[in-house]
Amino acid sequence: MRDLVLYCKTYSRDFLRVKRLLASIDQFNVENIPVYISTSEAEHEELERLLGTTVQYHWVSDESIIGSNPKVTLGIEKNRPGGLAQQAIKSEFWRLGISENYVCLDSDCIFIKDFRHSDFISADGSPYTVIYQNKEFFQLAKNRARDKVINNLVNEGNAVKALFERTGPNYYCPCPPFIWSAKVWASLDQQYLQPRGLSFWDISNKDHPETLLYLEALLKYRAIPLYPIEQLFRIYYYDWQYFLLKRLGERQSGLNVNYLGVIYQSNWESELDYGVQRKSLPSRLLRKAKRLARYVQSYF
Repeated sequence: MRDLVLYCKTYSRDFLRVKRLLASIDQFNVENIPVYISTSEAEHEELERLLGTTVQYHWVSDESIIGSNPKVTLGIEKNRPGGLAQQAIKSEFWRLGISENYVCLDSDCIFIKDFRHSDFISADGSPYTVIYQNKEFFQLAKNRARDKVINNLVNEGNAVKALFERTGPNYYCPCPPFIWSAKVWASLDQQYLQPRGLSFWDISNKDHPETLLYLEALLKYRAIPLYPIEQLFRIYYYDWQYFLLKRLGERQSGLNVNYLGVIYQSNWESELDYGVQRKSLPSRLLRKAKRLARYVQSYF
């Protein structure tokens, strides 16, 4: 078993994004940390066709990850919304026994500077944990009257914290990369899920995101030492946030002072969607008009 790998679960709409991610890994992965990509078996051939033979990665099927949990019925992902199925598959990757720890990336991640094993794993072999209260983003959202965004995150934090009967402040790790330990996931399974006759698929839902389930399991069961760090990538959750920070002088060329990478979330960077356009022309025009309005709003 390896001590660290990079892992990304992707699907066809994000194939151009994952191609961009792999190009950035190839450029900045100075210690050649192994890279794993998972897709459904049905999409594997298309992924290989698009990426070609020059990109270095290991492929595993979503089905093999799902099947590694004996409490889960094969095909369970077909009865879940895509986003919820994806978060469960990412969280169950540890069951394959490939690595003790993995850096879980989303397809829209981009590395912008050299990275090494030591960026993710401490000197004693324990992974760092991205964990913080998210006050900077909360304040930015408050300044822009985005109360719904704040309320959604607070409600998620409260809901997951309640599962583990913890009191105190809410902690977050809302954006990838996530540095996940198999020991933490195993502690969640052995000490919370199995005694209740549950699988991860039973508790992973829109109110209980996988990121918070991991953090609360770590805080509850202490399977590894807690070595906290701030987020590794600069993330632009929304286009209004990107427009505002850019107007204040932020540029990608200056981010590598504090960040290993950057994320332009795919929910508003639709230009890289792969395959047949799903939205109608009027819908696409409306989206562009709303984006323009938010751009103009960033000046006020």
